[in-house]
Amino acid sequence: MTASPKAPEILSFGEAMAMFVASTTGDLADIEHFSRGIAGADTNVAIGLSRLGFHVGWLSRVGNDSAGRYLRHKLEAEGLDCRYLTTDPEHPTGLLFKERAEGGADPYVEYMRKNSAASQLSSFDASNVDFSALRHLHATGIPPAVSASCRELSRQLIQQARKQGASVSFDPNLRPTLWASENEMRTTLNAMAAHANWVLPGLSEGHLLTGYDQPQDIAGFYLDQGAEAVVIKLGPEGSFYRGILTGTDESFIVEGIPVAEVVDTVGAGDGFAVGFVSAMLDGLGPREALMRANLVGAEQVQVIGDMEGLPSRERLQQLEAASRM
Repeated sequence: MTASPKAPEILSFGEAMAMFVASTTGDLADIEHFSRGIAGADTNVAIGLSRLGFHVGWLSRVGNDSAGRYLRHKLEAEGLDCRYLTTDPEHPTGLLFKERAEGGADPYVEYMRKNSAASQLSSFDASNVDFSALRHLHATGIPPAVSASCRELSRQLIQQARKQGASVSFDPNLRPTLWASENEMRTTLNAMAAHANWVLPGLSEGHLLTGYDQPQDIAGFYLDQGAEAVVIKLGPEGSFYRGILTGTDESFIVEGIPVAEVVDTVGAGDGFAVGFVSAMLDGLGPREALMRANLVGAEQVQVIGDMEGLPSRERLQQLEAASRM
């Protein structure tokens, strides 16, 4: 009798969507040709960690349709363990259309995700997860914004992961238009962050969630809630760290990595998360982790697509060696 494959050491969850990117610039209504890909902040991080050699599981739902089959095949081709990916026969796979932006501007995106298969995720979807094998859980603020049942699943996964001794990273990834109110968004996401080891907001996200303007104060808010490290993305300027990972409360800024041309900003924060989380799981210190996070984020903005710039382990080693020269 053949033994079942080992359960994933890392788990990410949320909604993956089939993405159609305009082949040329201009109003989406006028575009005739699109290239197909995968979209989703949670899958971006999962794929990035998988490319670095980690055994990553993906928990979600897709529809019983061509887009759902496409997503499953693409995610498995990226090395993701899809044992927790369910096919929903009653709801469709979510889609999005993205314009081709110019000059490094944020591209306009249209979503078609209402009543999608992934929006039906609930605590039931966590019933078969092997938490005893889990080393790390990556969570974002997107699933709890999609539906009440996704919100409950998010809470359960984070609580169970921590209970079993796994570390948890949390990227707020704010989507204000998906929430009933800003107050509900703030209250829900701060409660999730309070159960995470590593909190990874952008500066504007941190301000919106905590009311503080300065990175030091934003980080202090989450450290007081129980976080061990808070890393704040500062865009091209780099990133800010404050935490107690070394045994004392310390803070510093690591400068960003200059790039020749910003091609597509989407996915930069996810690349940053891949860099930081992978470095922590590799046993690096916080300063080295921020350096890697900045490096991977810089790689991602230089290509079209949400995750096409995420490096393999070999490419990452080349980038890190070059950055030390």
